[in-house]
Amino acid sequence: MTPPATPDDARQSLRTDAERNRERVLSAARSVFCEQGLEVPMTVIARRAGVGIATLYRRFPTREDLIGAVFADRMDAYVDAITEALADPDPWHGFTTYIERICAMQAADRGFADLLTLTFPTAKALEAKRTTAYHGWLELIAHAKDSGQLRPDFSPEDLPVLLMANAGVITATGDAARDTWRRLVAYMLQSYAANPARSEELPPAPAPRALYRAMIRLTRTPPSRD
Repeated sequence: MTPPATPDDARQSLRTDAERNRERVLSAARSVFCEQGLEVPMTVIARRAGVGIATLYRRFPTREDLIGAVFADRMDAYVDAITEALADPDPWHGFTTYIERICAMQAADRGFADLLTLTFPTAKALEAKRTTAYHGWLELIAHAKDSGQLRPDFSPEDLPVLLMANAGVITATGDAARDTWRRLVAYMLQSYAANPARSEELPPAPAPRALYRAMIRLTRTPPSRD
């Protein structure tokens, strides 16, 4: 004979259900943000998670709360990237590989691409990691300039400009011309070099047909709505 449920059993069941719903929302948000970017309607995430919108907002009262939880590990990787770049004995190599790495992270995840070009003031933990990475970035620039390999007029703000441009290329080309961003980044890295003789062969340009498909895709993409 099964013993009757106690109040403690009921509370434990509620906690288990709540944690299960939270994980379902996080898993769905990771997938949807990766596929569609951060502006996707919250209703889409709730539907993908198989929960009601009220349940989603109960777990994550704001979009920023959800974004902070989803991208906590990606921001750890972002900080790790600058730490590893600073440890590189060749300042120019550390500088270029850092930029290539974070641009590749953008290309792999549309949500992360959006994240790097936006700020979320109420997501304190996320913004703290961004600040840590930024201070490391300033140090990386100083090392590359001191080595004589980075042009002296390079500005820290040139990276956000590149990330915005890269995000735009990634969004516009999608699967039609997936690696187009690599050529953009390679061009920009060459322009940052103090010595143009360091220029290396560029990644291949997208095939005309692939770029045409990307242009058609862009004109047919409807704006997102909450």
